[in-house]
Amino acid sequence: MASALRDRSSSAVLPSFTASDALERIPIPSFLSAPAGTATWLYTTLAIVLGILALEQSVYRYKKRHLPGDNWTIPIIGKFADSMKPTMEGYMKQWNSGALSALSVFNIFIVMASSNEYSRKILNSPNHAEPCLVYSAKQILRPDNWVFLTGKVHVEYRRVLNGLFTRKALGIYVGIQDQITRKYIKQWLADAAADPSPKPIMMTCRDLNMETSLRVFCGSHIDDAAAREIGEKYWAITVALELVNFPLAIPGTKVYRAIQCRKAALKHLENAAAKSKQAMAAGKEPECMLDHWVRSMEDPSYKGRKDFSDLEMAMVVFSFLFASQDAMSSGLIYGFQHLADHPEILAKVREEQDRVRAGDYERPITLEQLDQMPYLRAFVRESLRVKPPVTMVPYKTLKAFPLSEDYTVPAGSMVIPSFYNSLHDPEVYPEPDELVPERWLDPNGSANQNPKNYLVFGSGPHKCIGLEYAMMNIALVLADAAALTEWEHVRTEKSDKVQIIATLFPQDGCLMKFKPRTFA
Repeated sequence: MASALRDRSSSAVLPSFTASDALERIPIPSFLSAPAGTATWLYTTLAIVLGILALEQSVYRYKKRHLPGDNWTIPIIGKFADSMKPTMEGYMKQWNSGALSALSVFNIFIVMASSNEYSRKILNSPNHAEPCLVYSAKQILRPDNWVFLTGKVHVEYRRVLNGLFTRKALGIYVGIQDQITRKYIKQWLADAAADPSPKPIMMTCRDLNMETSLRVFCGSHIDDAAAREIGEKYWAITVALELVNFPLAIPGTKVYRAIQCRKAALKHLENAAAKSKQAMAAGKEPECMLDHWVRSMEDPSYKGRKDFSDLEMAMVVFSFLFASQDAMSSGLIYGFQHLADHPEILAKVREEQDRVRAGDYERPITLEQLDQMPYLRAFVRESLRVKPPVTMVPYKTLKAFPLSEDYTVPAGSMVIPSFYNSLHDPEVYPEPDELVPERWLDPNGSANQNPKNYLVFGSGPHKCIGLEYAMMNIALVLADAAALTEWEHVRTEKSDKVQIIATLFPQDGCLMKFKPRTFA
């Protein structure tokens, strides 16, 4: 037996591999089998990245504290994807989450204010926050543009610019506005006669406002070729001033293209400022805003600053163009849409036109006639309330900002007062989504008794300086259109949906069919 066991033992063959051999044959990721020095570098890098991401979340949660908003932010980009295609539904969800709410985009901590109290507090606290419009605005408009000034310097600068929108100045502008409006209405009617199909008016209204503003601001000091170039290139500036864009100005980005367009526009506007100074020195009568500005500084009673360079004057005009080309175009387009969708309101506007202008529609409209059109002015005011061109204006905190009793916005954060909720407050504006111009005709009504809610043009030291000009221009275009044309709004499923491109526009571009007005 023992002999048999010895024979079997001596003839046994060991397996070709053992358990340790099997483990050695399991594939191992290359970075784990890398040399010790390389592996250490990879582990260190991974630890640093994870540490940074953890720190990012900790900082966000520390700044956010108890405010409504996501408990965690998407690493690095935050809400960037959502902000690339903003929607009113998304904004409303954020606003309705609380009077103050928080989010983050590219590690920019943002506090949104939706209540009238907090929005007005931001707008009226220049020691705690300054307007930044959007993150890339200073790159596009230049950091030395007057719109970014604060404190005493801003107050003094604004005092000078207020003189550009006096009644005397508006009296110069109204004739230019009427002339260009008639030119465009004539073209719209000619285009409609050639092709009666509905066409979007979004870009045609923008072109009308751009040419009107360039001629009002610069007159004949800017030639047609320069005006066309500015008009064509300014759209690149508009799309780059969306609330969120890729922040670096590298070739191929919206911000980079906008900066190149700004440089070209400022060159033309500087030239216009120089020509205006020459014309006024030669004793010519003022024909535009630049002329009025130069002439007013020559007045012996003028007490403000006089040493404005051509570039400074050009930057002022450039900033005015942004407001007139975007916000004013949005207001005008929705004005056309609202009148077409409410024929009973359009009938009242027309009745007022017939009465004030006595059927003489060939004569240019005057400032005095506009004063006699309270219903038209009430409609413009109401249309802007229902569909405000600007729903919010971003500010940047200069220091810790105690915005509420239990929350302080950290220094260096973006804080955004929103206007929409104030303009749709049912306690101030019963049936807030309804278009009711009559609410502005009652001086004792809640709309007129609560001016703090009407934030269409902002509030505080940076309130829109050209609000009278903007409302006058919208009213004048609608007055001439109501007197001279008839138009039909061709509704689509996108007519009531909002496209947000710096300001609000109908998603379908507002399809209209124009024809000459017929008189009984």
